[in-house]
Amino acid sequence: MILNFKKLKAGKLMVCLLLAFATQAHAQQTDEQKKTEEQKKAEAWANFQKMIEERVHKDWPWLKRYEEDNAKLPAPAAGEKRVVFMGNSITEGWINTDPDFFKGKPYVNRGIGGQTTPQMLVRFREDVINLKPKVVVILAGINDIAENTGPSKIENVAGNIFSMAELAKFAGIKVVLSSVIPAKGFPWHPGLDPREPIMKLNTMLKEYAAKNHLGYIDYYSAMVGPEKELRKELCVDGVHPNMAGYKVMEPLAEIEIKKALK
Repeated sequence: MILNFKKLKAGKLMVCLLLAFATQAHAQQTDEQKKTEEQKKAEAWANFQKMIEERVHKDWPWLKRYEEDNAKLPAPAAGEKRVVFMGNSITEGWINTDPDFFKGKPYVNRGIGGQTTPQMLVRFREDVINLKPKVVVILAGINDIAENTGPSKIENVAGNIFSMAELAKFAGIKVVLSSVIPAKGFPWHPGLDPREPIMKLNTMLKEYAAKNHLGYIDYYSAMVGPEKELRKELCVDGVHPNMAGYKVMEPLAEIEIKKALK
């Protein structure tokens, strides 16, 4: 009996040791997997940054982005009420997240992720005016506040949007301006608080739209949380809307588009 007891204890010890080794091996494997995932993310981010850097020097406003699409897009048919959505990643992500909103409608998406208002202003003629829409919906400014192309005065950001509106009006295109949607911070620019600049820019846009009889979509009021953030249930990362966020935006946009088309 004593011998069997010892064997039992030895067996238990062996099991414990095996479990400990397995746990340690699993932990090491998990750590290695995490490192690999982090390395992949770092490499992807480095490649993205390299691509952006090359584009800055070769095609700063990224006119090539929609060059082929614009060439293939036919002139508006008789009676067609074409609408161009001009913007950044929030606009570009719209058609990727909810393509059904654009399907079967004369809506043309010309959003480019990461862009600031001076870049949009440079490409405005090719990506909006030359497409001969009845209406343009402009959603811009958040990346200027995030300093994607360097620090900017809010007055200059607003001025770039006003210039786009004036170019459109001169071309006979009805203009709908959009409020910048709320954000409390930026994942790619930690420590920068955009809340006050967003509210200031939105006030300027709303006043300009009223003064010049333009459409204005107040996404901000419909999406803001108690800390002036983009509500968690409406976003992916505190800046970009998810499907629920776009579902809030869509009826607001269509109301102003219909008004502009009357």
